[in-house]
Amino acid sequence: MVSGEMLEEARRLKEKRGAVVLAHYYVTPDAQDLADYVGDSFYLSRKAATLDCRTIVFAGARFMAESAKLLSPDKTVLMPEPSADCPMAHMVRRETVDAARAQYGDDLAVVCYVNSTTEMKALSDVCVTSSNAVGIVRDLPQNNILFIPDMNLGHYVATEVPEKNVILNDGFCPTHESIDVAEVDEARAAHPDALVLAHPECGAWVLEKADVVGSTSQLIDAAVASDAREFIVCTVYGVIHELERRTEGTGKRFFFPRTTPVCPNMARVTAERVLACLRDGTGEVGLPDESIIARSTAALDRMLEMAR
Repeated sequence: MVSGEMLEEARRLKEKRGAVVLAHYYVTPDAQDLADYVGDSFYLSRKAATLDCRTIVFAGARFMAESAKLLSPDKTVLMPEPSADCPMAHMVRRETVDAARAQYGDDLAVVCYVNSTTEMKALSDVCVTSSNAVGIVRDLPQNNILFIPDMNLGHYVATEVPEKNVILNDGFCPTHESIDVAEVDEARAAHPDALVLAHPECGAWVLEKADVVGSTSQLIDAAVASDAREFIVCTVYGVIHELERRTEGTGKRFFFPRTTPVCPNMARVTAERVLACLRDGTGEVGLPDESIIARSTAALDRMLEMAR
């Protein structure tokens, strides 16, 4: 719980630095409470590109802060917890991209989930998030799609866009991948009227059990709009804060698999870290090598354009 003193200190420090705090739904609830904007990766990408401020404090994973810096190169971008990296971002190699381009030529599009390094974005034709991947892949003119780095989101896209030949990489989110279908069945047995909400980073074995598959924002919106009273949530536990906030007073209840899915990197992003970052200006994110800035930014810009 964030105290009034912490909120006041954050307000004063934001004003002093000309700062705006962005937070992902997966960071700790107290960090979300200090943010000016809370959302999923796509929402925060759009917001970072349009903010009128001197400094962005990005309470999230490293790839998010790096994307914000690419989209707003003239702004100072700070990370409250610089060690909050995404393991999946590193689960793809340049050789995979080169081999696919050699095999399919101009009829290949390399589609890169934003949960990726700047270097891999620079090798791609367009970036996507879980909220827009299906639509963007469907609209691409190429018939062959190399989807990197997440095989689970890629598999979900392939099922939704069967007219495309989607080539999968072998990357995955360890937290979503670890959600056990037996525990989903166990939760459903305990709450037979509950709807199962699942993020497409989950394995296909979990998505097959889901009533709703979508990005974090889409799952929250579905829970808010639904007439159901109970929900089994198959994504990172941090989303509970926004789910409960948006459904306050409705009597809706949310349950997670018995082994609670927690992202250890996002869990390190706390209110105390956000305040320290605002206070000291630590965790600054720099631009990558000039040779990849234009290409990685172009992939992000194309996502923002295609997803309008």
